[in-house]
Formats: sequence, C-alpha cells, structure tokens
Amino acid sequence: QVQLVETGGGLVQAGGSLRLSCAASGNLLRFNTMGWYRQAPDKERELVAIISRGDSTYYADSAKGRFSIARGSTENTVYLQMNSLKLEDTAVYFCNAKGLWTTGVFYDAEFWGNGTLVTVSS
Repeated sequence: QVQLVETGGGLVQAGGSLRLSCAASGNLLRFNTMGWYRQAPDKERELVAIISRGDSTYYADSAKGRFSIARGSTENTVYLQMNSLKLEDTAVYFCNAKGLWTTGVFYDAEFWGNGTLVTVSS
C-alpha cells in the first residue's frame, strides 16, 4: 500500500515562508506526476502545483511567482517552497501522486496524503 506523508505545515505570519515535504512510502516507486493541492474552509480542493517525471512544472495562478515545487533526490519525494505567504493561503495542503511505476509495472492509480495545515496570520 502506497502512503504519502506530508510534513512542514504550521503557523506563519503573512509575508513569511514555509516548506512542505511529501514522501511516498516504499522503495522503487516512481510516479508520473507529484503535486500539491489545498483546501480552505468551506471551499473545494484546488490544485496548487504539480511536477512531472521530466521535471515539467505547472502552477496555479495564485502560486505563480511565490511557490516553487521540486522533486527530492529520490523520485518519490516532492517539496513545495512557499514564500510571501498571504492570509488566503491558509488551507490544508495535500500531497498527490498519480501514475505509479514500480518494478517495471505501471498502475493507473492516484494517491493522496492526509494533509498538513498551513495557517497564515496577520
């Protein structure tokens, strides 16, 4: 069973920075894409940023110029560096992984972490 574990959330003042980390359990795991979504209170979950195996990236307009997504040294780890945080960035941030490759076999599957809370205060 693949598990995604997020760390790095917390309380930060507006204008500050946080770095979120996500690691997938298990060895020999590769994903077509890994990314971050967020869900604010009373709002739907929305895409923040994704990165492909070829390191192509996509950012939501709200994240462009402030957030940066990157893979770790192992392909089953992804980071989200968040700078110049705003009150409206307050949300639970979820790690997402799609398209699993393991031991030469592909699974058209999607995985979610349990989320980590980011609270931006004034």
